[in-house]
Amino acid sequence: MDKLIYTFSSIVTLVGAGPVSPSLLQRALDLAPIAIAADGGADALAKLGHPITAIIGDLDSIDITENWLNSGVKIHRIDEQETTDFEKCLYSVDAPMFLAVGFLGGATDHALAALNALLVYENKRIILIGEQDATFLCPEVLALELSVGTRVSLFPLVEVSGLVSQGLRWNVAGLRMSPGGKIGVSNELADSPLRLAFDRRGVLVTLPIAALPEVIRALR
Repeated sequence: MDKLIYTFSSIVTLVGAGPVSPSLLQRALDLAPIAIAADGGADALAKLGHPITAIIGDLDSIDITENWLNSGVKIHRIDEQETTDFEKCLYSVDAPMFLAVGFLGGATDHALAALNALLVYENKRIILIGEQDATFLCPEVLALELSVGTRVSLFPLVEVSGLVSQGLRWNVAGLRMSPGGKIGVSNELADSPLRLAFDRRGVLVTLPIAALPEVIRALR
């Protein structure tokens, strides 16, 4: 467990077994061509005809047939059941950033586990990409150049206090936020740039998918 297998110097696309449209997957791959499949996510990559660097997981959702074994794709079976296939990829791969597709939009418990992983692996830069949104863990200070009117949703996974809130229509500076308490979904940008800071890591930021290139720039 927690054994590093790969190290990359560029952004990596992680592909899960959840529903993902070819257009969304291609969008991620155009930005980060190195593709690692979390178990059954290999099927989506195969359908698109995109090269797969490796398949990582417990292999319970992919049929490892002779075709896969003869494909030249490296397959890493990790049998421990304490983590999800998404997490197995995260602790097995080191990269400057991860674009993760196929982890949202399917089974709710799988999506929740993927969101939880953003906090568990808070030292990694991870962007979860869905058909409409991009979600990531707010860094210590977040600065984004976005269009006025852009939807900005904030969801705390832990209890936090807002320290800096510039550009939002509804200010969160000084606001105590927590699961089961105050949250900040469906806020919007009233003035650009957006600047946010909280007293600790633990706030999920969700933006429209159109903001993805700017999110990548900011997290770098």
